[in-house]
Amino acid sequence: MPSAKPLLALVSILAADRVGLVSAIAGRLYDLGINLRDTTFAAMGQGAEFSAVCELPGDLGTAELERELSALPELAEARVEVTDYEYEATPGPETLVTHVIELSGGDQLGLIARLAEVFREYGANIVRLEAQTVPGSGGDRYITRFAVAIPPARAEICLSAVANTAGSLRLDCSVEEA
Repeated sequence: MPSAKPLLALVSILAADRVGLVSAIAGRLYDLGINLRDTTFAAMGQGAEFSAVCELPGDLGTAELERELSALPELAEARVEVTDYEYEATPGPETLVTHVIELSGGDQLGLIARLAEVFREYGANIVRLEAQTVPGSGGDRYITRFAVAIPPARAEICLSAVANTAGSLRLDCSVEEA
């Protein structure tokens, strides 16, 4: 008899950032017998976002998991949502990162939109994106990182278009090993 497909849930948490937040969340998920799949955490200003695709044991539903997480003292003022995850949890080839691109410098309104359009035009998939403002003595510095899957045949021209779009920003690009 084939084994049943595990119940997949998306856990999304928005909370005040603090030391030990990930530890509290991951520890409770472990205690409940939950296997973490793709997981992200980001501090955003003074808030933080935790998202994970989770394999739930057969005796645990999404509503119960949401109650369990909401009961954590570290999440007292947080927004906790647990919903069914209806997509395939196994990454496809378009999610295998080939390049990590970091841009830094002054603010450029619309930069993320322009770069996203460049990636789309060359068939590249944005797998991860993060952008942050770093205050400094000479003014704010903006850092944007893209982890992308660029088709090999289009990588050189795509990266050239990224460099042209970045203009005067500092551009670093690394190639991920397969």
